[in-house]
Amino acid sequence: MRDVHEDPKVRYSPYATQCNKQRRKWRNEGKIHVAVWRDTNRREREMEQDTQDGAMQSWFKVTIPFGRKYDKTWLMNSIQRHCIVPFTPIEFHYDKNRARFFVQDARAASALKDVSYRICNEEGRKILLIVNPSSIPYSVQNKFTAEQMEQLKLTMKKRYDVSQQSLDLQKLRFDPDLKGQKIDMVLNRRYCMFATLQIIQRNFPELSSLNLCNNKLYGLDGLSDVVEKAPQVKILNLSKNQLKSALELNKLKGMKLEELWLEGNPFCRIFLDQSVYVSAIRDCFPTLLRLDGQELSPPVAIDIDAPVLINPYKEGYGGSESLKNIVLRFLQEYYLTYDYGDRRSLLSVYHDEACFSLTIPLNPSDPDPNSLCDYFKHSRNMKNLKDSFLQEQLLKHKKLDIVDSLSVLPKTQHDFSSFFMDMWLQMETMLCFSVNGVFKEVEGKSQGCVRAFTRTFIATPGSNSSLCIVNDQLFVRNANPDEIRRVCPIPLPTICSSSKPTLSQEQQQMVQAFSVQSGMKVEWSQKCLEDNEWNYTRAGQIFTTLQTEGKIPEEAFTKMP
Repeated sequence: MRDVHEDPKVRYSPYATQCNKQRRKWRNEGKIHVAVWRDTNRREREMEQDTQDGAMQSWFKVTIPFGRKYDKTWLMNSIQRHCIVPFTPIEFHYDKNRARFFVQDARAASALKDVSYRICNEEGRKILLIVNPSSIPYSVQNKFTAEQMEQLKLTMKKRYDVSQQSLDLQKLRFDPDLKGQKIDMVLNRRYCMFATLQIIQRNFPELSSLNLCNNKLYGLDGLSDVVEKAPQVKILNLSKNQLKSALELNKLKGMKLEELWLEGNPFCRIFLDQSVYVSAIRDCFPTLLRLDGQELSPPVAIDIDAPVLINPYKEGYGGSESLKNIVLRFLQEYYLTYDYGDRRSLLSVYHDEACFSLTIPLNPSDPDPNSLCDYFKHSRNMKNLKDSFLQEQLLKHKKLDIVDSLSVLPKTQHDFSSFFMDMWLQMETMLCFSVNGVFKEVEGKSQGCVRAFTRTFIATPGSNSSLCIVNDQLFVRNANPDEIRRVCPIPLPTICSSSKPTLSQEQQQMVQAFSVQSGMKVEWSQKCLEDNEWNYTRAGQIFTTLQTEGKIPEEAFTKMP
């Protein structure tokens, strides 16, 4: 039996107990077994005494630092496989970067402590589990009485359609049967959702369609157990709730959804383009066939692993000049959106499995008022960064995490005339290129400061002759005096008429960005922005709606050569 003290990587929580180093070496093998059994029991008794009531049915919280990066099913299966004591995880959820769940007895908690550093992730790094005594989980604290659970079951049975295997729980709180019994079913409360899923699991195991429309849901932590408790659900309606971030949908990963309704949630308004919206949702549910009632086209699969090199002049790219134009157009569209649009709209240019990192060459104690302090907390300098967990945290995985990270960086204005671009590797399914230049910060305490940057992209062929980023590395520093002197405004066409006042530089830049993104001519883009009081996001939403309805004439769009 391996002594855990031989492993220097093992970390202990305050409640960890050490093996008795003075344990005698018994000659009889049976006595060794008894000694180990007694040590295990002692450990369990110590864990019980650390709890509030000292009972065997005490609660313990299990925390996995940086557990959000792991799929729930894989993580729980791995823990169950390595744990010598069977246990039932209660209220599994993600809290910031952590994954958490609860168990209900000291014996299981003791066994879970031994699982720490026995599971490895895909990179071969061992996963830490921290086990601490806990109060009763919120979902269990406010259990309904047996009579209330029976009433809730009867109410749900009335709402269940056997022929369609569908359950309609919209506006459940206002059901007259529940109100008559003074049962307040607020599905945002975890114990309410917990009770609902319990009844579904026991009474509707064949459930294929679940309607949770109009329940004022602003988070999906309570619903995360639906993957285990209702595995047959293929249709889910979450429309007309209060979900403010698409990241909430990550809590439902593992559902084999074919149809999903999300319209009417606040986060839907952030997407200027329908294709970006669809891409974001499919990141969570790759089997999805219908979204908000609309049929979806089959997803485009991109193989980023093919290593075959090709001739740079192979037909398809049409030669180096054509490839250069593709990259230049990509950079123009990318930075116009980055500077003047909603950076979350860049979701469509990143691969589902993309990575992003940011580095700066600066000491945080630098007294320079023009320092890069806004970038320091995001910097991933591997030379100075010794904490392996922080290294993982600062490397952004998945496109949703990437665009969220880009969105919190300072607002900028890049100088296109300063750009130097280099392509240094071309393969059949991969293109590597970099761009150097300068930009100016346009908001906050560093407004007007000029920065120099180098950005390295690794991309694969995307749709419509565009590129799809699989790796993005950004290096930012303070510009030197020569670079600052060379900064000039972005060259944009003059947009004005004799009957209208000349637009400001910022308005001209917005028009140019809107024209590039929408494909409309400059004058039509300007009119759309003016009609929406220069609110770029609202103008994009109106444009998308009108285009979908076919109400924008063909002459509004720039004809492609």
